[in-house]
Amino acid sequence: MDLAARAALGSGADFWSTKSVGEVPAITLTDGPHGVRRQRAAADHLGINDAEPATCFPPAVALAQSWDPALVARVAAAIGREAHALDVQVVLGPGINIKRDPRGGRNFEYYSEDPHLSGVLGSAWVRGIQDQGIGASVKHFAVNNQETDRIRISAEVDTRTLREVYLPAFHRVITEARPWTVMTSYNRINGVWAAENSWLLTELLRGEWGYEGVVVSDWGAVDDRVRSVAAGLDLVMPGPDTAGDAQLVTAVGDGALPEAAVRRAAQRIETLGRRAHSLARPELRVDLEAHHELAREAARRSIVLLRNADELLPLAPTDSLAVIGELARSPRYQGGGSSHVTATRVDVPLDEIARRAGGAVRFEVGYRLDTDDDGADAEALRSAAVRAAAAADTAVVFCGLAEELESEGFDRADIDLPATQLELIAAVTEAQPRTAVVLSHGGVVRLATVPAPALLDAALSGQGGGAAIADVLFGTVNPSGKLAETVPLRLQDVPSYLNFPGAAGQVRHGEGLYVGYRWYDALERDVQFPFGHGLSYTEFDYRDLRLTVTDDGITARVTVANIGRRAGREVAQFYVGVPDSAVPRPPRVLAGFAAAELAAGESTELEVRLTRRDLAYWEVRVGDWVLEPGDYRVDVGASSRDLRAGATVTLTGEGAEIPLTLESTLAEVAHNPAALERVLELLAGAAPDWAGGASAGQSNIAAMMGGLPVGRLRAFLGGRLTRAQLQEALDGRLVKPPNPAP
Repeated sequence: MDLAARAALGSGADFWSTKSVGEVPAITLTDGPHGVRRQRAAADHLGINDAEPATCFPPAVALAQSWDPALVARVAAAIGREAHALDVQVVLGPGINIKRDPRGGRNFEYYSEDPHLSGVLGSAWVRGIQDQGIGASVKHFAVNNQETDRIRISAEVDTRTLREVYLPAFHRVITEARPWTVMTSYNRINGVWAAENSWLLTELLRGEWGYEGVVVSDWGAVDDRVRSVAAGLDLVMPGPDTAGDAQLVTAVGDGALPEAAVRRAAQRIETLGRRAHSLARPELRVDLEAHHELAREAARRSIVLLRNADELLPLAPTDSLAVIGELARSPRYQGGGSSHVTATRVDVPLDEIARRAGGAVRFEVGYRLDTDDDGADAEALRSAAVRAAAAADTAVVFCGLAEELESEGFDRADIDLPATQLELIAAVTEAQPRTAVVLSHGGVVRLATVPAPALLDAALSGQGGGAAIADVLFGTVNPSGKLAETVPLRLQDVPSYLNFPGAAGQVRHGEGLYVGYRWYDALERDVQFPFGHGLSYTEFDYRDLRLTVTDDGITARVTVANIGRRAGREVAQFYVGVPDSAVPRPPRVLAGFAAAELAAGESTELEVRLTRRDLAYWEVRVGDWVLEPGDYRVDVGASSRDLRAGATVTLTGEGAEIPLTLESTLAEVAHNPAALERVLELLAGAAPDWAGGASAGQSNIAAMMGGLPVGRLRAFLGGRLTRAQLQEALDGRLVKPPNPAP
């Protein structure tokens, strides 16, 4: 293959396919990640044109609430089988970016505000689909956390926050699951386009993490083809890009781009194409009925019981019901934009409730989704709903966000439910104290003004969500979902409130490490519902937490018992904090979780490994992970705020050995006695009074000098010391200072 052919191999043939060059076969990539979106007609990236029918599984916003990696893998495997049948070789997913702000328009495609949960579930998804012989495309690499100005925005984020919050999920997925492709994001990172970021795509991804697959651009994300290939991009999509192909050839000829960069990219694409075609099974026949049942199962496991005052739920089979809300008969079950799937069928909540109810069921629309719903019409709809609720034994109100309120392409302005829905809930609850509210939404909604005694969060639950909701309402299924993000009391409490969505092409991640529950816990700020929260129709007890230090970190074991009256599933969450840390840290972070399905009266022991990587912090002064020596507090419980047992263990660790430089302060030098002695010797020769004051450690001079960088001493000594002298005093010397890292 000559240079021109190799260059051509690096751009798509059309919107969804790569080129067939020589003996290298073309492949088809298509959107996911909650179902295969294989478009029928002229292709578009925003979901405008029809797609072939496929199973619409719960999007990531719901699936994450299952906290069930095995279930996630099964869903991904089903998507893989459908991809074979639709002659697709790579599905674009999963999306594992961190939910930095609840207003993010694409939050429904991402798992969590927490990197550990996102990484574990993302790894499961990739393994599930690739075990079927279909490639994954982990996205969007990296720091893609908003839709506002998403094509141009520069995410300004410090190195430690990058390493501890925004990159760990990608690291886990890439090193554990080995995805066939990784998709770059649109945005800049600290001023550099992700698709042109050699540190991100080459030094980190391939060098540190050992990634060997294909790096593909998001559709339309490449600004300069030559710079992107030089940085480590392999495939630009969509195609064709004949001008870019020619630019690569010219750049190699001019010496502006090594030919090896084009050759490596072509080899990776060739490997991908041959691998995909060797595993292709276009003749595969899919059992869509079985997949629909799996979609129902996934939805059941993902529903979160937020509130259940006086055990209002489950509903009694003989209750007469008032089912209220347009979303009960016109369900919102997936997000808008490029991941929009043409479902094979859709379970309608109202129909499913009617099938299960033993008593009378009356429906009232309550509000409209397709109009402003103001004035007399809204009042008439609300009044009819109130009358129906008052006449029934129980009211079930379906509320949430219409697709036009949240979608790929724009961020939300607030986190409120529509005013007409809030007014409806208040009026119905006043008329009927036995009211349950079912929520359908892709992003967090404020619930502080929702007075209903029972709240069920269905998120976006896929095409089987209607049946799943009915099963949970009637108690056929005991809810076990847990929130994957915090529900704040109000938008102003959100960590990124003052720094989202940015302006003038930049968004500052000013909250740093303190994303999601880490922020609320650090400030001891009240929330509506905490990260990890989710109730059950039974009760669980935690006891006998035991910690064992291992070479790889900590092994934690706890006994979980079902002390209620019915079978249920509990997700035990393990959080770790370092109370006396020498560096700034959140009070606690999720480091592991495990689930148990228990009959009434049954108990079991759960075991979780809390690895060194999950316990370490990124030390910016040495550019590496450091396991800090000291006491580590491990708490286990039902949420980040419902901690049932805790214990402390001491880890030896290795500490951070910081090289001393001319920018080190005298206070930092003091932690290396030999270095301090040599600096004081130099000072004694140049300024005896200063040296005496510093040595005594008692005068104001000593206090003032403690914060002085060594290299600045020259400015105060009239040139009586040289840089070379000061550098010699520090060369090769390390310190383990107790002061916080910058």
